[in-house]
Amino acid sequence: MNAKQNAQIKILDTTLRDGQQCPGAAITFEQNIEYARLAHSAGVDVLEAGFPAASKLDFSIVRTIAAELAAAGDSPIVAGLCQQRREQVDKTMEALLSTLSRGRGRVHMYLPVAPKLMEASLGARAAKKSDLVQETYELCLLASQAGYEVEFSPEGYSRIGENFDFTTDIIRAAIAGGATVINCPDTIGGGCWLQGQDYFVSMMNRHADIIAREFAGRTVTWSAHCHNDFGLALHNSLAAVFQGPCTQIEGCFNGIGERAGNVALEQVILAMAHFGGRGAEGVVYSTGIALDKIQALSNFVAKNMLPRQAHWPITGDNAARHSSGGHTNAILTDPLAYQPFDPREIGNEITFVFGPLSGGNHAQSIIERAGYVCDDREKASIAQFIKTMYQERRKGVTDDEVIEGYFEFRKPVSIEEYDYSKRSGRSEIVLRGKFFDLHGELREVYDGKDSALACLKRSLDQRLPGLVLQSYHSESESPGISAKSVSTIVLTDDTGRSFIGSGVDEDIEISAMKALISATNRAYVEGTFKKAT
Repeated sequence: MNAKQNAQIKILDTTLRDGQQCPGAAITFEQNIEYARLAHSAGVDVLEAGFPAASKLDFSIVRTIAAELAAAGDSPIVAGLCQQRREQVDKTMEALLSTLSRGRGRVHMYLPVAPKLMEASLGARAAKKSDLVQETYELCLLASQAGYEVEFSPEGYSRIGENFDFTTDIIRAAIAGGATVINCPDTIGGGCWLQGQDYFVSMMNRHADIIAREFAGRTVTWSAHCHNDFGLALHNSLAAVFQGPCTQIEGCFNGIGERAGNVALEQVILAMAHFGGRGAEGVVYSTGIALDKIQALSNFVAKNMLPRQAHWPITGDNAARHSSGGHTNAILTDPLAYQPFDPREIGNEITFVFGPLSGGNHAQSIIERAGYVCDDREKASIAQFIKTMYQERRKGVTDDEVIEGYFEFRKPVSIEEYDYSKRSGRSEIVLRGKFFDLHGELREVYDGKDSALACLKRSLDQRLPGLVLQSYHSESESPGISAKSVSTIVLTDDTGRSFIGSGVDEDIEISAMKALISATNRAYVEGTFKKAT
């Protein structure tokens, strides 16, 4: 077995730091703390809580998270990022002070090493390479002797080019000063395996060999922090483990972060869970993350930081949602027929969108899950009825709308024309359409001073007895004399169940009759087709 004896790949979550450097992704103080708790519950190994020297608020966020997690027995290591500057290192150590008693604080320091990045970021300091090497040693020593873990990042590592030897000196100095984690970032997201020996993973292997020889017996964790500018962040992160020396991956949930973002941690974690055994020499790589917490973390980021694309891998809304009729039939038989992993693994569920391509099995599954009868002989007819009802909804309808369509299919009363008259002591209604087993015209006369509504109620009671009109009210749909009337009626049955119906019409009497029929239809479907529990 090679030097990677430990098959556990640690996860450094920088959603609160690099993630919030993404335009539009910043969250409130309280939301930072809430996210930290979620990450803790998921078993994140290292939580990079922020950049304490950036502002008073950032300092307060890191200090608060560090204090809260330090009190927990199984908390992640809390990291704070800083530039390689004495005042920033001091500020970061101050923010992490509460972690010292349990040794759960990490100072993450970085220095540009790529030639162009050095010139742009360091100015005149870039030319004084020996001074930078000495400074790296001194500041790493300062933090390590204070009791903190030290992670060092040679920024722009994937573009070091002519600075390979200088970067070697910087890494040597960091480790000599007490750094135990060396992170080699693809800062600009431009790394690709087609670069050959210039590929950052190839360079990491060379540096890891040098350090292993020169610091024999010293345990060094190699880490990768990949950006996604070419869409290669996941591939590069996995390569850093499977073809490189890495035992730590850094990234953000939902892949947020600067420019095109960082590697998406949910993708890394699930890839390790499914392909971790494909490494060389029989090593099985895994993470310690609770897979069933992944969806919750992703949802938090999507809700509070940046919206998530519906087709986003692993956790996107459509990642476990289907609408194709053929797919639906297969998935109802075997959930993994059209899924590369079981969504329940990450705390999600397979769902189906009913739409133009859906079939009877799909409709049947939604209806039966809601507790209603839908047998094999009629499922195709019901599905077609619902699709016709929502024929303009090419993007699909919700499950609740499918059930509404089911009620429309089942309803016993469907009136096309309403007419009524009132004389002294007599009301008469004339309805045209379907009325239970009657098709055509229904004519009813009611002797008494009550309205046409009472006449209709008596007719309905003859077909469906036992329903009591519990409440009825009408109101104008909008201001003005020509506004339509909106009526609402509540019926109850002998078990105490309530059924609400509504109706709209320019005539208040007709709107009330429509509401009564609506409530009666619902009572009939519930009473006739609801499965016993």
